[in-house]
Amino acid sequence: MRKNRVIPVVLLKNGVVVQSKGFKRYQILGNPFAIVDRLSDWAADELIYLDISREATYDLGRDDLKCANETNIIDILREVAKSSFMPLTFGGRIRNIDDVYKRVTNGADKVTLNSEAFRNPMFISECARIFGSQCIVVSIDAGKNENGNWQVFIDGGKTPTGITPAEWSNKAQECGAGEILINSINNDGMGCGYDIQLIASVVSAVNIPVIACGGVGKWEHLAQGITDAGADAVAAANIFHYSENSVYDAKKYLYEKQINVRKPTFGWE
Repeated sequence: MRKNRVIPVVLLKNGVVVQSKGFKRYQILGNPFAIVDRLSDWAADELIYLDISREATYDLGRDDLKCANETNIIDILREVAKSSFMPLTFGGRIRNIDDVYKRVTNGADKVTLNSEAFRNPMFISECARIFGSQCIVVSIDAGKNENGNWQVFIDGGKTPTGITPAEWSNKAQECGAGEILINSINNDGMGCGYDIQLIASVVSAVNIPVIACGGVGKWEHLAQGITDAGADAVAAANIFHYSENSVYDAKKYLYEKQINVRKPTFGWE
């Protein structure tokens, strides 16, 4: 049986790692490279690294750090990949085949496609044909409309589409996506747990792996994403920045709950 995965998410905004809340408020956490060292030591199953910058400007804002102040996303990816001893998914600002090629040839094992894929679903098919479906993760940002119903948002959560996440995930699968990453805008950074109904609706619409994201505030929420919503993998960003051994502790919690995750170990063991 395929193991359930625990996946930290790192959000990069203009060269620094940030904490997100509601896709609107961002708190700077720091160095984009050092955090990857820690996540590798904690033996995360995978890592998702998302560039949420609005413009292609990358600057740590200081030059006294022990690592280079890289100023473009490919150089940042290359440095991140050097420290990532786990499968690395890299996304954000991917608009054409050349963008995908640059990322997979500079250390990414997979890429996430979001807005461009929605606008041009055949982009998914083209990427899958060239790089393989296993390389293509379609990322879906979902928010509630005025009637309380879920719909897909693109452009960093700014543009509503009127399409349900279940409908779009099924279309993405048909076009060749290998996985779906479903993220709740409403729950982002709130610590209230996943939106189980949202995730379950996507799980029921596809037969490819679904990664749940958005709202984790305690380890119990990760378990619920798997047992209640049916996600193949559970991802989170903010919670993994608050404790040195957080990925290990998360996997230990799930393992002791007899959820089908790999036995927790540290990366050096």
